Amino acid sequence: MAAFISCNCYSSLAAAKLVCPTSPTNRTRFVNGPNSSSCWTRRLVPKCSSKKLERFQPQIEKKGRFSSLKECAISIALAVGLVTGMPALDWSPNAYAANPALPELSVLISGPPIKDPGTLLRYALPIDNKAIREVQKPLEDITDSLKIAGVKALDSVERNVRQASRAFKQGKTLIISGLAESKKDHGVELLDKLEAGMDELQQIVEDRNRDAVAPKQKELLQYVGDVEEDMVDGFPFEVPEEYQNMPLLKGRAAVDMKVKIKDNPNLDECVFHIVLDGYNAPVTAGNFVDLVERRFYDGLEIQRADGFVVQTGDPEGPADGFVDPSTGKNRTVPLEIMVEGEKTPFYGATLEELGLYKAQTKLPFNAFGTMAMARDEFENNSASSQVFWLLKESELTPSNANILDGRYAVFGYVTENQDYLADLKVGDVIESIQVVSGLDNLINPSYKIAG
Repeated sequence: MAAFISCNCYSSLAAAKLVCPTSPTNRTRFVNGPNSSSCWTRRLVPKCSSKKLERFQPQIEKKGRFSSLKECAISIALAVGLVTGMPALDWSPNAYAANPALPELSVLISGPPIKDPGTLLRYALPIDNKAIREVQKPLEDITDSLKIAGVKALDSVERNVRQASRAFKQGKTLIISGLAESKKDHGVELLDKLEAGMDELQQIVEDRNRDAVAPKQKELLQYVGDVEEDMVDGFPFEVPEEYQNMPLLKGRAAVDMKVKIKDNPNLDECVFHIVLDGYNAPVTAGNFVDLVERRFYDGLEIQRADGFVVQTGDPEGPADGFVDPSTGKNRTVPLEIMVEGEKTPFYGATLEELGLYKAQTKLPFNAFGTMAMARDEFENNSASSQVFWLLKESELTPSNANILDGRYAVFGYVTENQDYLADLKVGDVIESIQVVSGLDNLINPSYKIAG
């Protein structure tokens, strides 16, 4: 049965918690190999719990607010670890004094958080082209402009469109020069569509047709994202040798997950479109795409849906994850975290263990429907097939200061119908997950070997 922790009981739990120490000394050290065993044998996640999650609404005294806030965050992290199979923080009287488990929350918050999955994916691309970003930003700002009531929003939208059009005209040459040579023709074609589309959006604004703005904005940002992907020339880094023979997604892929929803008179089934990012998590995303092609998830039920996360991937039988029929062993993948400013991911260690408290992950837990790997709470490299989508954003797990960032491998975002994730319940069935694009980016697919 899952344990629940309130904000005033973290110290009593700490004394009983088993800690598996890991202390990497530099970024090239791998804490554990991909097939190392866990120091505890346990299920990744209890199936469900009917007890309400009061731990996300702790009572915090005004006195010593920031200290209490941090302690509550640590407490919640421990609770989440016990409930979801996510690791608890290293907590002992000595450990806290010498090496705090969490930094002050203020260092994690750096400006307004980006919560849109499409925007997160665009900024996560391994490119450095200021000209296209200057077109992208005002088009994204249209979302905020549309928060203004009525047709008054169109005045702000018009400014956004003019700024984007001006940036496009001034930077078009630089944008084209940033396209990968092998993709230049396709990129130029997309730019022509983008330019024409911005003219159409300008006309929509002049016609005062507010309802047509958002669909056109979405279309234009899709062109922008595709142009930016055409700027990526090859794969940007070498995966460590010990993982090179695993299924790897060297680029991006998209899947459609069709879920049969039970006992809901308003919703019978839903298709969730998910973009998987192999540029920042090639091992993690490659493992998932390989399992999708094996039809591993087809017919599995949603196994946890509590308002905080939706989770699946635990197969029937004693195994916690995917058992490779060619070896008879559980296939696991390493913890894989890409950080802003780094050219390659960190493997096998959390950012906390690496001492990178201020680091920002390239794929943060910012968006509703952020997709990540579940794992044993005491073993970084124990992820196999269980995945979860984050729903909850509370005062203690806000975007840009989420205590899950740097502890779990994010490898994608739900980009369509993500709001319906909140309607999923334990027992709803995944009818199918199908790769709809990017399968050619999968390297070393084991499903082909298995026939």
